[in-house]
Order: sequence, then C-alpha cells, then structure tokens
Amino acid sequence: MQALILEQSEGKTLANVRQIQADALPQGEVTIDIAWSGLNYKDALAITGKGKIIRQFPMVPGIDFAGTVHHSEDPRFHAGQSVLLTGWGVGENHWGGLAEQARVKGDWLVPMPQGLDARKAMIIGTAGLTAMLCVMALEEGGITPESGEVLVTGASGGVGSTAVSLLNALGYKVAAVSGRESTHDYLRALGASEILPRSAFSADARPLEKQRWAGAIDTVGDKVLASVLAQMNYGGVVAACGLAGGVNLPTSVMPFILRNVRLQGVDSVNTPVERRIIAWERLTRTLPESFYQQATREISLTEAAENAAKLLNNAITGRTLVKIG
Repeated sequence: MQALILEQSEGKTLANVRQIQADALPQGEVTIDIAWSGLNYKDALAITGKGKIIRQFPMVPGIDFAGTVHHSEDPRFHAGQSVLLTGWGVGENHWGGLAEQARVKGDWLVPMPQGLDARKAMIIGTAGLTAMLCVMALEEGGITPESGEVLVTGASGGVGSTAVSLLNALGYKVAAVSGRESTHDYLRALGASEILPRSAFSADARPLEKQRWAGAIDTVGDKVLASVLAQMNYGGVVAACGLAGGVNLPTSVMPFILRNVRLQGVDSVNTPVERRIIAWERLTRTLPESFYQQATREISLTEAAENAAKLLNNAITGRTLVKIG
C-alpha cells in the first residue's frame, strides 16, 4: 500500500510517498480502505515541520478520511460498510488518512450518514465538522437569524467557507473577513452579504468598539479575535476554533462583563461520538449541493507535500481534497 511517510532527520521533517506493508499499520479494531482524505491546516504544519504536531516518527499524517471497512473486529462495523473519521489524534500520534489504508479504534469511526458519500464527506471533512460545531455553539447561545449579523473570520479557509455556507443556508446574514481580494466572488457565491478586509481587524483593539455583530465564528485568534470581541452586540456569542493568527488573546474582561458577551471554545478533535453524529446529519441536510462544487479542489497523494506549503502560505482557497483510492 502507498502512504505519505513523515520522518525526521537532523531536526528536519522529510515527507515521502512510499510503499509499505499493511502489517506495519498500528493497532486497532477496524481496518479501512481509504477512498478520500483531506489536506488540513494541521496536516500542513505536520508535513512541513513548521508546527510541533508530530512527536513520534515515522508518522502518516492526515487527520481525516473516508472509505470502506476492509476488516473489523468491532461488532458495530462490518466489511464493506462506508465510514468516516475526523480527529482523535489520528494523523498526529496515530497513523492517519494520507495512505491507502488505516487501522483505527472503532470508537473513532462514524457510520457514513445517509445521503453522503466518501468524496462529499471529505469535502466537508474536519473543517466542515468544526464549522457545524461552531454554528451549534451560536445556536445554543441563543443566536438566531433574527438576532443580527454574524461575522466569520478566515472566511476563505476550510472552516470559514463552510461556516459561511451553513449560516447562509440557515437564514443568517453573514459578513466574511478575508485577507485576499481574489476570494470575494467565491465568498459571495457561498452566501456572504458583506466582505471585510482582514486589515480592519488586525490592529490593536480598544476594549470596546461600536457594537456590530450578534454572533461570530473565529478561526484566527490573537488580535483578530480581540477586535471581534470588542465589536460584539450585547449578549453576543463568539465561537472560537482556530489560531491561524496566533495563540494570544490581547483583550480585557470588558466585553464579557459590560456587554454580556460569551466566548465559546470549539474543539472537534475529542467531540463525543453522539454530538458528531448530530453534526454530520445536520451538515448533510443543510449544505446546498452547490457547496460541493464551489469549495473544493482535488489533488493526488503525491501532491500533498507541495500543497501543504501552499496552504500555509495562504495560497489555497476552500477545501483541498486528496484522492487516495
């Protein structure tokens, strides 16, 4: 079987597609024949070695994949069944989806939702699941389409673009933040009614700014998130799921105690299976068919490494799909 193998030599990460034996796969109850995987921000950090994602080498990256069960020792799954996987440390400390096969724990798998196939599941992928969990966080915080406009930062990326499409389909008015003018037509096609430059959110924010947003989904962190918090309406909710702009949060308590703003962290790696199933069913029902054409580009396994560098350089829009099987 073919796999993208990450190894370390003299402090540098080396990424090469190689033939390996299936018996080299790590332990697990279910072996999957992988049809599609994705190239995520975390995968790009791992492949390029620019983030301390991988601590054990050799490693097969790929934090999500979809395919069919090849062999199962878990009674919940049977040979030939369509399944998908996101998170759980796969592609970080357990061999992941950028290979023709994977062996994983049955607890990590989600049966393919009705109406979805492996390719569509990976167009959604980890990014889409995260976006849906963010939308659910806004809803659980009481934010409805009638509450007002919702802001999405990093809107041209995988999480951001899916969030824009989901919010628009659910009836929200969506403002998108993007650092690239070339993405504006794409974001409007997904459903953004307003597009703002990232530079408008990159300066040091005052503790409180003019109230603008009922809700927000932030994929960036740092000064961008601080600026968003300062602009939230009274009772607003921010779902924060990313740190592409940095891990710091240079803000104050004022938005929280003077405007009753809620900052809700969103993690998709260890989300319980029950909540994952709800999120995947909602994704399947909510995303318009046009999303699968607008938000996707395809590459082969051998192209993953070069595209990882492009992703980190902000040269890729939307979701990058990796064709495996």
